[in-house]
Amino acid sequence: MATSTTGVSVTREPPLLGQTVVVIGGSAGIGLETARRARAEGADVVLAARNPDRLNEAASDVGAKQTAALDVNDSAAVRNFFAELSAPIDHVMVTAGGPTYKPLLEMDVAEVRQAISGHVVRYLDVARNAAGKMRAGGTLVFMGGTGGRRVSRDLGIVSAAIATLPPFTATLALELAPIRVNLIAAGFVDTPLSASLLGDRLEQRRDQLRATLPIGRVVGPADVAALAVHIMTNTALTGATYDIDGGQQFV
Repeated sequence: MATSTTGVSVTREPPLLGQTVVVIGGSAGIGLETARRARAEGADVVLAARNPDRLNEAASDVGAKQTAALDVNDSAAVRNFFAELSAPIDHVMVTAGGPTYKPLLEMDVAEVRQAISGHVVRYLDVARNAAGKMRAGGTLVFMGGTGGRRVSRDLGIVSAAIATLPPFTATLALELAPIRVNLIAAGFVDTPLSASLLGDRLEQRRDQLRATLPIGRVVGPADVAALAVHIMTNTALTGATYDIDGGQQFV
């Protein structure tokens, strides 16, 4: 007896369809790739960054709904940005800012204060101003790191600064529930920021990572963007830290 098989075509609805994703630091690197990925998954995207020229290029690239030239370290500017943003929004990702690499004894009091508290203050400022316009179940996604988990003279104060972020994230998730709050802890990511920090040592660093990482390649912005969008779409995730470093912290 002959049997026949009928093929069934299943069309997947984009998981971010009808949602709005705000990316602060969205003009390059991880932020831009996250915006690109979110758009591919159906979201409307709002980009904010300091450099207006790069911001306009990024907006054209991803088809952003709205842009704003914004210094996330300026509390008044952050407050005005969210006040003028049309509600509701669903997800906010902040990638702006980077680590401070300097020997401890060469840092003055202001530099230490900024290095230790800078990310926490910045993220709290965004959370405080964004929360009132976010839908329940939406998420704030912040960036941390894994590289500073091993204390060394070269890292200086970075290890201490990074250590504050997981408990901060977990506590904020409890306070803001049902809005979700999560942290991405990345190792080396091949971005323009990494290139600016390493200069002519960039290719050497890439070669080293290709030779030593368990995944056999360098982590790129698209890898982190995929994780960020997963965190946005999986509504069971909150208060957690997600490592993405290709196994760098183990080798």
